[in-house]
Amino acid sequence: MESLLKSLMKLLLLTAWLSSLMDPCSLSNICENCHPNATCQALNGSNDACFCRHGYTGDGKKFCNDDNECQNVTNICGDRGSCTNTVGSYYCTCIPGYTSTGVAKFQPNDGTECIDIDECKSGQRCGPNSQCHNTNGSFYCTCQRDYIQTSGTKHFHPERGVRCKEHPQRYCHDNTGCITQIVNKTLEYMSNLTEPRSLLNEIAKQTSGELTSVEVIAYVEALCRSASTLAAEEKDYAVKPSVVNSTLTKLVKAVNNLVEKDELVAWSRMKEDRREHTITKLLHTVEESALTLANNYRTPAELEIKASEMELKVFTFDVRHIKATLSASMGGDQISLTPRLRPEGDRNGSVSVVFVRYDSIGDILKPSSDPGVTDYSRRAEAGEITVNSQVIAAAVKPADVYQLDHVTFTLKHNQPVDAAGDGTTCAFWEYEPGSFRGHWATHGCKTVHVSSNATTCSCSHLTHFAILMSSGRANLVAHTTTLTRITQLGMIISLICLSMCIFTFWFFSEIQSTRTTIHKNLCCSLFMAEFIFLVGINMNTHKLFCSVIAGLLHYFFLAAFSWMCIEGIHLYLLVVGVIYNKGFLHRNFYIFGYGSPAVVVAISATLGSKYYGTDKVCWLSTENHFIWSFIGPACLIILVNLLAFGVIIYKVYRHTAVKRPEISHYENIRSCARGAFALLFVLGTTWTLGVLHILHETALTAYLFTLANAFQGMFIFIFLCVLSRKIQEEYYRLFKNVPCCFECLR
Repeated sequence: MESLLKSLMKLLLLTAWLSSLMDPCSLSNICENCHPNATCQALNGSNDACFCRHGYTGDGKKFCNDDNECQNVTNICGDRGSCTNTVGSYYCTCIPGYTSTGVAKFQPNDGTECIDIDECKSGQRCGPNSQCHNTNGSFYCTCQRDYIQTSGTKHFHPERGVRCKEHPQRYCHDNTGCITQIVNKTLEYMSNLTEPRSLLNEIAKQTSGELTSVEVIAYVEALCRSASTLAAEEKDYAVKPSVVNSTLTKLVKAVNNLVEKDELVAWSRMKEDRREHTITKLLHTVEESALTLANNYRTPAELEIKASEMELKVFTFDVRHIKATLSASMGGDQISLTPRLRPEGDRNGSVSVVFVRYDSIGDILKPSSDPGVTDYSRRAEAGEITVNSQVIAAAVKPADVYQLDHVTFTLKHNQPVDAAGDGTTCAFWEYEPGSFRGHWATHGCKTVHVSSNATTCSCSHLTHFAILMSSGRANLVAHTTTLTRITQLGMIISLICLSMCIFTFWFFSEIQSTRTTIHKNLCCSLFMAEFIFLVGINMNTHKLFCSVIAGLLHYFFLAAFSWMCIEGIHLYLLVVGVIYNKGFLHRNFYIFGYGSPAVVVAISATLGSKYYGTDKVCWLSTENHFIWSFIGPACLIILVNLLAFGVIIYKVYRHTAVKRPEISHYENIRSCARGAFALLFVLGTTWTLGVLHILHETALTAYLFTLANAFQGMFIFIFLCVLSRKIQEEYYRLFKNVPCCFECLR
């Protein structure tokens, strides 16, 4: 009976539950009370079936308020996106300077992200004579070397109307008074910054971007001033390690700006003594400043700072815990210091050691002439001396506490060494701290091991070290004086001979023809080119005058080449037997001979007038390949004349063999060889020796090119006048009535 009652109770409960579910009015009554921004659904038997939609918050009945995801969720679109709230939702867009990888309006969970827009890819964004620098989300402009912004700071935006104009100090490095004025002005500006970090930070800021030569000099002086500021600060109070680290970082940044590869142009424009003085002062300043800052560490410390073109390592330790060797690896180069053994009682105090590695100053420190060091001045006659490694430096303070026994370093070669033809020398940069006149020296250093890729050295002192290489290729520095004297002598003789040629071709009416007209204009053009070269090539003190000299040389040498080309074309027409209108051809000869060089020079001057004249000679600059405005047309004419030369020699040989069979084969070859030798100088094909010298630089090619072309006027006079039977007869008739001359002519 009891079990029956329990069953009836369960049945009643089940019936009641089913009736509640099947009631058609219960759920509909609840849904009618839901908010418009809510959905109605029963969950787990609950009577509360109204729930706010996604993007809304509320009780589902009385209110469903919009969720402002942009405020409620921190940085929902990321650092590069901007959030926009909408009713019940939101979307992200990229901030200016960034672009979406998908649709413009997106949500962060759909895989879309914002990437940087490289504004510098869109052509001349910054205007002429400027450079564009892309940054994350933006960009900035700087002026190219030798140009300065019209207003504001070095970093500018074109929207502000800033443009780049020619720097008024562009040629200041050639004038001692101008250098002094700019240096004093820079030091006066920097004197307002007494705190070392602020001073170094300002120098780093001012040296970002391309610099003029005088700016490099001025900021090196400013860095030198900062070293004295650091020394004064050290005496005043103890500096926190974090401050020391920050100051060293700013020092490296400022120095790196001055020695990076882009600034090699500014360094190369300085006169040699000024360049050596400035770089020596910079190296000394870095060493002293780093040691001064390192002495502020009160506990053992190690610090490594890397920049794009240099690296600095600092070690500070108690001398009682000195190691057998102190080593550092920097950019693949190794350096180790080995101290002298001292008794335990003599060891007391703190020691600071600084290692510095420079990537790009080898070209700045490259010896341009024999620096007077016996060990490698001997090599100067066999090959050019170059710095074939990075420059690495080591310094210790105080030196009496850490007494050095020797330093060992292994430096990688910039270019592989040929053991048979090249010589390597371990060297250091020697200088007096007072005068800062530096030079490479080798005493106290010895070579331990040499491979094709690296050299290991050992020295008994500390300073800046490098590997000097004496290349097996010709060292033209050793031959410069001789080649210069040959050039001057050859041109003087050529000018005399060319003047005699011009007189001959103009004076004698009996020999006038198309060929003599060509020879006359060729001699005139070559005479002007060689005269201007001899007189004005080294007049580089006045920029404008030097540019004019370079422009005239460009024109007259191209004119000479043009008339050489005309000579080749004319000979080709004669040999091939083409019939032509002489009057028409004469007019075109003049247009081509003098007009085409004028067009080339006019275009070159319009596009790059600043490249006429360099700091060393009044000739075309090699910057931006401007020299090709001469080399290109010259090589084209040489190629045309070589082809004409080959055809002419072949035709002459065949003609002689057919028309005069009585002449032996050997005599025919000799006759053609004599004619070919004469044509080489008249057609200017000897200038191919210049191309050969560029491709394979040897002393032989240098001397051959100099002899053949410096004496070109003399050879033209010999072959066109002295050996010409017609001209001999004209001179015979001219001087036959003069008794003394008649006897000579007989």
